[in-house]
Amino acid sequence: MIDEAVPEARGASERAPAHRPASRTVGVWDLPLRLWHWALAASILAAWFTPTVYDGLHRIVGYTVLVLLAFRLIWGFWGSRYSRFRMVGARLRAAPRYLWNLRRGMTGRYIGLNPAGTLMLVALLLAIAVSAITGAMSVTATFFGVWWVEDTHAVASDAVIVLAVLHVLGVVLMGLVQRENLIRAMITGRKRIRNRL
Repeated sequence: MIDEAVPEARGASERAPAHRPASRTVGVWDLPLRLWHWALAASILAAWFTPTVYDGLHRIVGYTVLVLLAFRLIWGFWGSRYSRFRMVGARLRAAPRYLWNLRRGMTGRYIGLNPAGTLMLVALLLAIAVSAITGAMSVTATFFGVWWVEDTHAVASDAVIVLAVLHVLGVVLMGLVQRENLIRAMITGRKRIRNRL
């Protein structure tokens, strides 16, 4: 299954020559999305290692994460084709069956995020938002020292790390199953698709 696959040639005169490679790459992740992804990953890593030791840096990183989340929300509506949130609902509904089929190695082919990737995107964004918002709340006069704000921040921050580890493992696993370097795709912005010969 390929979501939004490149159309096949229709006539004999349009058919590719026999020497055409069995696969090619297409642009998927635009530069702003890729910069956002790696900036968010670096910020989360920095936030994890700085609380109580480098509080000033931890606070700056927290505000940076809030700005990055705001950008992603905007880019989800006005970004390029595969950056938009338009397929999120359908992919979330497809996620349980997709995860079930993974047991038999049935992954399908997706140019953008597959249903499992979409589920991880939503879970990570929600956990990161809760962590960043409660972190910002905890340094205000109103919520400083309030137990539920601090506890929520701690739990959400732990959840972010757990989800980030699962995300990396999932990317590596899918890369092995589909024989595709998905990490390189998030660096170059291009994914490999197989031509139908």
